[in-house]
Amino acid sequence: MGSRKDSEWYKFQEEIRDHFEALGASATTNVSIKGVRGSHDIDILVKPKFFGHEILWLVEAKNWSSSITKEKVLAFLSIIQDVGADRGFLISNGGFQRGAIKCAESTNISLVNFEKFKKYTKDFVNLEVLKHYEQRYKILHARYWAHPKRIRKDYDLRHDHDYESPFSGIGLLNFIEKVIKSIRQRKYPINTDTRLKINAGEKTVHDFQEACNWLNLNLNLLDRQLLKAEMQMMRYGDFKPEFDRWKNAFED
Repeated sequence: MGSRKDSEWYKFQEEIRDHFEALGASATTNVSIKGVRGSHDIDILVKPKFFGHEILWLVEAKNWSSSITKEKVLAFLSIIQDVGADRGFLISNGGFQRGAIKCAESTNISLVNFEKFKKYTKDFVNLEVLKHYEQRYKILHARYWAHPKRIRKDYDLRHDHDYESPFSGIGLLNFIEKVIKSIRQRKYPINTDTRLKINAGEKTVHDFQEACNWLNLNLNLLDRQLLKAEMQMMRYGDFKPEFDRWKNAFED
């Protein structure tokens, strides 16, 4: 007799767990989780964490040849609500009955096959990562524009001919915005040659990971150049940023 670990359903669960761990999430199979009304046995419990924000996903993996029924979806929805999970995934390569699909509409349960599930979760994780870079961009954008035009020019953050200068804050900000937009639209390769003498990263990026690396390097570069200029402003009594521009950077 074969062991439990040799069974197809066990391998299916472990493959899903491995997928989540490859995305950087914590995933555990065959878990008992406590809710308001009692404990529930879950195939896979997932806790992705994005820059300090932890969420909870529950996954039911059904490697069945028959399609999933409405009753199974209702039972799973009840568990999701009882434990307060952010999202539930019911994964089946055998499909779903029409009633099950209707039942899952307008809920936080996704009914998917394994391939669709992998794409969805990868896209979701990428989007959460990108949001982090967008927030950093928003703060740096506010910092740059909080300083008057004359101050930006005096402290080498702005030049009349940006692409002939060693560094340009607005030039780099525009490039960062363009790269973020291209990532969202999945338009690769992306030209990342800022043509500035002070620069960071590759001149072209070909995928999400390369694009994130470029964003990280260039957001750090802009932060460093701003900090250097702001320290000089403080030294000479010119550090007088517009408060409202800074305040707006922290508004959703």
